[in-house]
Amino acid sequence: MAIYHLSAKTFSRARAQSAVAAAAYRSGGVLYDVRTGTTHDYRRKAGIVAHFILTPEGAEWAQDRNLLWNEAESAEKRSNATIAREYELALPCELDQGTREEVAREFAAELVKRYGVAADVAIHAPGREGDNRNHHAHILTTTRTVTATSLGVKTRVLDSKQTGRAEIEHLRSVWASQVNAALERHQVEERVDHRSFARREIAKVATVHVGVHAAAIERKAKREAEAESRPYEPVTNRVRHNAKFMEGARLALKALRMKGKAALALLQGYGERQAAMRQTLEAERVRQAVARRTRAKDSDLSHLADATATRIKGHPDNVSSSWFDKAMEQTNARTKKREAEKAEAEARERAIDQAINGRPKTSGPSKGPGF
Repeated sequence: MAIYHLSAKTFSRARAQSAVAAAAYRSGGVLYDVRTGTTHDYRRKAGIVAHFILTPEGAEWAQDRNLLWNEAESAEKRSNATIAREYELALPCELDQGTREEVAREFAAELVKRYGVAADVAIHAPGREGDNRNHHAHILTTTRTVTATSLGVKTRVLDSKQTGRAEIEHLRSVWASQVNAALERHQVEERVDHRSFARREIAKVATVHVGVHAAAIERKAKREAEAESRPYEPVTNRVRHNAKFMEGARLALKALRMKGKAALALLQGYGERQAAMRQTLEAERVRQAVARRTRAKDSDLSHLADATATRIKGHPDNVSSSWFDKAMEQTNARTKKREAEKAEAEARERAIDQAINGRPKTSGPSKGPGF
């Protein structure tokens, strides 16, 4: 059974509505709103079958959707201005897609011719969860006439209380005639009528166009009712969800613990390196101190030997060589004692190096610089 539906509404700045956003949503495209600096991107929206723009002759600039609707926004200065008008049409499901598009184009052309406006047409397929017969079209029109270079004067015939109702009635009859002509051309027996059952004196209750928001509420209620008929399914889904959440939390905690262990090992290694560095510095300090003392003692012994030899050679009584030999023996004994002390210091130094580095130090005098 063919369904008749035509509704008209306006977009107003007083309701914080945007003609650019409406055009982007209905065409499934991306448009930039110059007035607000917002990009409206609906390229992922499904169900857009076709979209096109019809303009008066000579106004080809309005074929650019982004330019057209930004111009419509900028032409209005008032905070409560009407910025666009929309006609929503139910397309006959008895016709094929090409014919439905032709009928929508024909009605849009009538709007362009009658009011001198631009018409942005978007044809939508039925929703996945709704009525599969709900083929429909959205036709956005400007509220001003379209000239060769810009938008012109405001169209007031649809806004006036004296002419608005008659204009809508005329458009409804035009749409009914166009649909019936298309059905007849394709040999479909169904016909539509824009008049109500009461006006035609038919004792029948007309169907009500639910609308997108009411339809969404109805689908939600239907899903909830189906869920209540299967009482264990929500519980099962909740358990599965909780199990997934707990598994994710467990993995996150495990990863956190592993990171903590790695950080602790890093700190421990840092502490060990600091301790080894302190031991190395202490050993170096001891080594330098021993080297300084050894060099000082060697210097003292050398000066003592030189002084003793000088005194003996310059003695007026010409001391015998035996006394000189005895003095040199004493000096050599002291030198050997100093060397023994030096060897003992080097042995202690090698023991410290072995304790720190795990290997003995090669013998030899210390070459470190003095402090």
